[in-house]
Parts: sequence; C-alpha cells; structure tokens
Amino acid sequence: MSENPEINLDMLLDVNVTLSVELGRTKMTIKELMALNKGSIIDMAREVTEPMDLMVNGTLIARGDVVESEGQFGLRLLDIVSPDERLKPLK
Repeated sequence: MSENPEINLDMLLDVNVTLSVELGRTKMTIKELMALNKGSIIDMAREVTEPMDLMVNGTLIARGDVVESEGQFGLRLLDIVSPDERLKPLK
C-alpha cells in the first residue's frame, strides 16, 4: 500500500457532528440516583468561575465561557485543545 502525503479533507466538511457543552461531571451510586426528585441539587464538582468544556462527539476540543445573546445561550471560546491532546483518548 502506498502512502499519499496529500490528504484531501474536503469530503469530511459536510459530515454532521454533535457539539455539547459540559457543565461538569460527578459520580453517584444508583441508590443516590434513584433518590433524586424535583428540586434535587447535584454537585457537579466544578467551580462557577471555571470554563465549560466544548465536546464534539464526546471528545473535548475547547473550553469557554457561557454567554447570553438575544435570549439564547452560547459559548465564547477561550482555549482550543491541541490536536495531540484531542487524540490522547484514542491511543
């Protein structure tokens, strides 16, 4: 198999991906989960001042601050995760 040094990514540009903003994570037992009800508060183990994580298909790609614009939430990017860092979970 010969290697092609030129990779054309144009065919990937129209592929849909899912972006999500992660507020935080926590672990709990099933018993604790089953005890949750309306009004329960879950500690997300993240400081209010910490940036949120921008995930693409479950992989961290950036961090940013939540902003409000015209009644909707958005994310102002503060830091883009390096390609090497993004690939670590795949290795």
